[in-house]
Amino acid sequence: MQKFDVIIVGGGVVGSAIARELARYRLSIAVLEKNRDVCFETSGRNSAVLHGGFAYNADSLKAECCLEGNLEFDQVARDLDVPFHRTGKLLVGNTDEDYKNLEKTLEQGRKIGCPDLRLIDRAEIDEIEPHSGGKFALCSPHSGIMDPFQYVIGLAENAVQNGAKYFLNHMVTGILRDGDRLYQVQTTKGNFAAKWIINAAAMGGAKIAEMTGFLGYENTGGRGAYIILDKNTGDKLKLPIYPVPNNRYMGVHVTPTTDGNVIVGPTGDETTDLYNYGVDEETIRYLAKSASIVWPHIFRSDYIRNYSGNCPKWYKDGVLLYDFEILHDESVAPNVIHMVNMDSPALTSALPLARRAVKILVDKEHPEQNTQFDPTRKGITRFSTLALEEQQRYVRENPDYGEIICRCEKITKAEIMQAIHNPLGADTLTSVKYRTRSMMGRCQGGYCQMRIVSMIAEELNIPLEAVQYGRQGSYLFVGRVRD
Repeated sequence: MQKFDVIIVGGGVVGSAIARELARYRLSIAVLEKNRDVCFETSGRNSAVLHGGFAYNADSLKAECCLEGNLEFDQVARDLDVPFHRTGKLLVGNTDEDYKNLEKTLEQGRKIGCPDLRLIDRAEIDEIEPHSGGKFALCSPHSGIMDPFQYVIGLAENAVQNGAKYFLNHMVTGILRDGDRLYQVQTTKGNFAAKWIINAAAMGGAKIAEMTGFLGYENTGGRGAYIILDKNTGDKLKLPIYPVPNNRYMGVHVTPTTDGNVIVGPTGDETTDLYNYGVDEETIRYLAKSASIVWPHIFRSDYIRNYSGNCPKWYKDGVLLYDFEILHDESVAPNVIHMVNMDSPALTSALPLARRAVKILVDKEHPEQNTQFDPTRKGITRFSTLALEEQQRYVRENPDYGEIICRCEKITKAEIMQAIHNPLGADTLTSVKYRTRSMMGRCQGGYCQMRIVSMIAEELNIPLEAVQYGRQGSYLFVGRVRD
């Protein structure tokens, strides 16, 4: 049985942010992640937006952490080498009721401290984004867009670089407390022990809470479906455009990505089918029709993929929770922290939430500072973005940069190799995809996928049949057509 000072259950954006913050101290840290990589669920299935914080009640932890995370993200993105653009955001409206609701949102945002919010007319909309719908809008200049995969991977890899250990494909099945105040954590691939448990399991968080004696919690999911549009649409959208929000849902919006695509979505339905990520035709039509109100440039010919994600919705004794909650009660379970209701805007709020959770542990244990902590991480260099002289130098130093594997995204063999040998040890097609953008272009892997499968098998010395697409059990081959 491996023993640690702290076990974090869940390696998504919140769990990995906690691991990175804990690595600032001389602690042994284990992250138990049930999937084969760190962003296979909520953290990699979202709108990829850095939110401004104005959409949440002024006295809420969501507003506090969202604003804090927003204002620090330029430095965070530089430290972790994460693609990020502070584009701003528009919330557009057309009716008198829309205008009144935007006035309320503006007032709420100013109470929170969101900088530079203002109401603008059609003439100013045209200056900012002439392709937008709406007669007027609320403008949030400090909102932005990021690469969520690179952000979560960056947090996790930086935590590993600073001493944390990740155990992928380790689903927690039970938690027991022994007599000396250590917790024994049972997983599908062995048992662990630790003095502290931090529950960042998101969709499975209520089950982990129950294992530690916190009763009355249950999870459902807030389901959001999306369409991804081809890069040829990107020049018509400079920033995210949203409809006027209601009390609990920001509505179907359009968002440019850091790589030039456009995302349409999400829906906002509650579900108990937490791991169903399919998107039906009716939902696709609804998304396109709804989003066309704010941005009338959505055409079927530009669709390249759809996806969905489920964010955790927590109930306590049958009552739906709306705010984040960091749950810690020594009388129920000493040295246990639960990150409750980590739904939107958890992507923006991850590091502020992590700091608050870590403070509970630090205030009790007073661990020694890790004076060797390095907050920086270098991601995989995108060869296609380099100047010609730099490309030539890279090829001279490593000829694998001269071989293109993914034609749509112009990803080289060298980039694929770096992804396969990543610090976390992830070994799936999706892991390579999230680190390099291979298979994310117009053909969605039609040309390069099989070549990447062969590279994974060869580099990891495993049979082709053992290579998986992403989630556990997602084998690509079940037999041979011919010998």
